[in-house]
Amino acid sequence: MSVRRLADASVQPASFAFNKANAAAAKQWIAKYPKGREQSAIIPLLMIAQEQEGWVTKAAIEAISDMLGMPRIRGLEVATFYTQYQLNPVGTRAHIQVCGTTPCMLRGSEALMDVCRSKIHHDQFHTNDKGTLSWEEVECLGACVNAPMVMIFKDTFEDLTPERLAEIIDLYEAGKGAEVKPGPQNGRTGSEPASGLTTLKSEKAILKSTRDKEAKAAARAAREAAAAAAAPAAVVSQAPAAPAPSGPVAPSKSSKPKTDAPETSPALATPSPVKVSPAAEKAASVRAPRHSAANANQASPEVEAVSKPRSGPKTKAEPASAFKSPEAKQPAAKTDASSKTAKPSLEDKNRPAGIERPATVDDLKLISGVGPKIEGTLHSLGIYTFAQVASWKKAEREWVDGYLSFHGRIERDDWVKQAKALAKGGVAEYIRVFGKKPV
Repeated sequence: MSVRRLADASVQPASFAFNKANAAAAKQWIAKYPKGREQSAIIPLLMIAQEQEGWVTKAAIEAISDMLGMPRIRGLEVATFYTQYQLNPVGTRAHIQVCGTTPCMLRGSEALMDVCRSKIHHDQFHTNDKGTLSWEEVECLGACVNAPMVMIFKDTFEDLTPERLAEIIDLYEAGKGAEVKPGPQNGRTGSEPASGLTTLKSEKAILKSTRDKEAKAAARAAREAAAAAAAPAAVVSQAPAAPAPSGPVAPSKSSKPKTDAPETSPALATPSPVKVSPAAEKAASVRAPRHSAANANQASPEVEAVSKPRSGPKTKAEPASAFKSPEAKQPAAKTDASSKTAKPSLEDKNRPAGIERPATVDDLKLISGVGPKIEGTLHSLGIYTFAQVASWKKAEREWVDGYLSFHGRIERDDWVKQAKALAKGGVAEYIRVFGKKPV
């Protein structure tokens, strides 16, 4: 690092004071630091002084140090350490910082410095004859992919040629620097290869492929949820149980045990009647398939295989559990009349009101943070309109959040506020509220 010293005393002003606006800004910065740590504000305060005066003067360093109650030598140490502070007068219209780090050097930064030498001054940190322009070489400015580049004040100008830099310098010298558009100067809009994209050329195709996968996954999840909800519940008979078999019960012929098969069903393996609460009985009667009166009293062959003793010579009885699957070892769920008065669970209480799918549903993907997969999840919960989302309270938002893969996005993206705008006036109202179109 080069030695950094203050400018000669002949160019130093006698005093320094913040103007009214910058004095208020300085107080705001000081207030951001904890009590007893206000001296840490010297870095932003020196930058404010530089923006006001064009460079950091000795008087500014001393005044800011006194303001923060720190020794002046400490303020001098900070100002001379960081290269972002200009310790000498710079051009009043432009101070050009040319990046000379390896990527820019390989792409022609030396030629850019030659332009500065010819149009401004042969040496760095010296102004031109009018005092309007100056330049210096600096280390990496962070736009390596668009090398070579320069920075003027807070704007970067990339993909430069010597000819283009000469034009920019002339515009700043003429007081028209604001007309120069920052960023790449060769027509690039980003940091893609200068020759153009070689892969991922069609953004539309990429997005369509991704959305198709998400839509298929959402549809599959919805079908599985619907199938699980429509699965018939096992109907438990309240009639006296048949006598226990005298020998071991033959296993099912099925290679894969089923939870409601006789050999694995805890209900059929229980030798005593099972008590079922009225609420559970009613639910089972609604969901169970109906049988005609002709076969209502007929037991299925599988039940008969369990209830009837096996014929043939008696053999030593084996434990009934010998042919049972692990599910059969679990006791039947306990239900009794007390379930009538059971309070609704937190999940049920906080579940947002759902509706039957209307003929026309709102496009919930207009809400930032909702994609095809999440939209499918909301549909499975009975959420189809912006008005429903707009009415969610905190408990309901937390309930829905439990169904999302990545939690917290409802609050982070403020779905409720977005939905209120869309429900009130569609895209036009959304643009009025948020200043942009829905993503």
